[in-house]
Amino acid sequence: MTMLRARRFPSILRGALLASALALAGLNAGHAADGASASAPAASSASTPKVLRYAFRVAETGFDPAKITDIYSRSITPHVFEGLYTYDQLARPARMKPLTAAAMPETSDDFKVWTVKLRPGIRFADDPAFKGKPRELSAEDYVYAIKRFADPAIASPAWSEVEELELVGLNEYHQQVRKSGKPFDYDKPIEGLRALDRYTLQFKSKETRPRLMEVFAQGDLYGAVAREVIEAYPGDSMAHPVGTGPFVLKQWRRSSLIVLERNPLYRERFYDQEVDPAPDDAEGQALKARFKGRRLPMVDRIEVSIIQENQPRWLSFLNGEYDFIERTPEDFINQAMPNGKIAPNLEKQGKHAYRTVASDVLFTVFNMEDPVVGGYTPEKIALRRAIALAIDTQRELTLVRRGQAMLAQSLYMPGTTGYDPAFKSDMSTFDPARAKALLDLYGYVDKDGDGWRDKPDGSPLLLESLTTPDQFQRQIDEIVQKNLNAIGLRIAFKTAQWPENLKSLRAGKYQIWSLGTSASKPDGQDSLARMYSGQIGAQNYARFRLPAVDKLYDEASHLPDGPERMKVFDETKRYATAYMPYKYRGHRFITDIAQPQLIGYRRPQFWLNWWEYVDIDPDAAAKFKH
Repeated sequence: MTMLRARRFPSILRGALLASALALAGLNAGHAADGASASAPAASSASTPKVLRYAFRVAETGFDPAKITDIYSRSITPHVFEGLYTYDQLARPARMKPLTAAAMPETSDDFKVWTVKLRPGIRFADDPAFKGKPRELSAEDYVYAIKRFADPAIASPAWSEVEELELVGLNEYHQQVRKSGKPFDYDKPIEGLRALDRYTLQFKSKETRPRLMEVFAQGDLYGAVAREVIEAYPGDSMAHPVGTGPFVLKQWRRSSLIVLERNPLYRERFYDQEVDPAPDDAEGQALKARFKGRRLPMVDRIEVSIIQENQPRWLSFLNGEYDFIERTPEDFINQAMPNGKIAPNLEKQGKHAYRTVASDVLFTVFNMEDPVVGGYTPEKIALRRAIALAIDTQRELTLVRRGQAMLAQSLYMPGTTGYDPAFKSDMSTFDPARAKALLDLYGYVDKDGDGWRDKPDGSPLLLESLTTPDQFQRQIDEIVQKNLNAIGLRIAFKTAQWPENLKSLRAGKYQIWSLGTSASKPDGQDSLARMYSGQIGAQNYARFRLPAVDKLYDEASHLPDGPERMKVFDETKRYATAYMPYKYRGHRFITDIAQPQLIGYRRPQFWLNWWEYVDIDPDAAAKFKH
């Protein structure tokens, strides 16, 4: 499941509408100090606590994995909850590895049956719900956690991802509960989701699912949850996350401060046993050697503030209030990284910069159910195409984002299957003359003489986009407004905080919004989910519905990785450009900058749990104070 950011395929149907759409598109058919003993916890536990401090740019929504989708909340949960699998922090390309599982899964030849053995002895963090007794992780905890996504009362935004796995009996029971209105019976056996014994978990799917375990490697969503905890805090699960992970939630001031501390019951895990960088990865090998024998986590406390505006977040980092700035604001990138290198004054202060191409995409989404911009008839397609052609994305990337993104050509993100750096499309085209011609051709002309284009039926045409109140977004909105005004289209912006806009998006109560999303696993199927009708209300933000695309999505779900599946992904790119439910605008370059005391940072590709792999070294900071 992709993560929303300010995280989740033969012959096709070709009717008259597709022909019109392809014609409009101009296409043809063809995400510290060394030396601690191997048995001791991190050395800081007996001295001054080591605290990692930084700031999110957008507020969290809560910490119940079954109820969240935003990346900010999902950055917290995998440090509290643990999935069956995770990814090697240093391996590139990404490599899945066991976390609470004892080994990689066993699977049947047809990829319909998956069996996972758990490591015995893993404990949940203490909580009053356990009544003072130690609570060991069991296979039933994963059964319970996954069943929660199917409970209609929870209304999980990630249910569609689990639903698509077609675990035997789960979807049917979900529908039964929905129709009956009765409470979800968590004790009801589900054939496709079973604990065979205390430490053995089995998944059975109706169909071939070659990548099923990639779903459950998302510990931010599918980590083990203790039933006692959920039942102890009815209606308040977002504020009471309790898992088996390396940290526990100690304080939460909504939209202001999130504090986590080391889980004193966390099992023994050692850095060098958890990472396996490539032999030619000099940085990775150096980190493995530096932290040899160090027990995870290496820091004692995490403090995350919420600072929405770029300038105060950047200045707070420069003033030493934070150890790290995640995604250096574009407004200050030239100051921080002139000519692509860290500024000499920052380098003298011991700061380190980490620049990567993100597995993400910026996009503008159109509500396909909206009476103005939605629909599948040629004139509605023409309107969306014209809007897309009129927006000067390169100007946004150059002036507002300071060159910290490259133009996107399709729905697929760098580093995921389906992405092709050589592919080009009209997604990146800026052509206001073509936009005007399309609008003229399909009847969007000024009928009342007020200087603005009207709908084909003569009624006024006013576009409305959701937006956020920060200065950075206002700069982008100004470009969009100027571009659309230039072709005779009016647009108004409806301002609200990002979480409120997300609620409107999920409910389909919007017309247009511009935002971004990140990959949460290596496979590109999550990107395609944004056009799959089964994901409406979840990852299909546009509420796009087309049988031909649904058919391709289904093919991609069951095909093994390889050339045949890549052909399916390529075909979906044509549909995305032809119907334009989204205008994909850019893929970001991310520059994170760390103070000298933050040691061991490397930006994960898809996973979000990295706090346990870094250290705070006060001695390193002291060297640069004078």
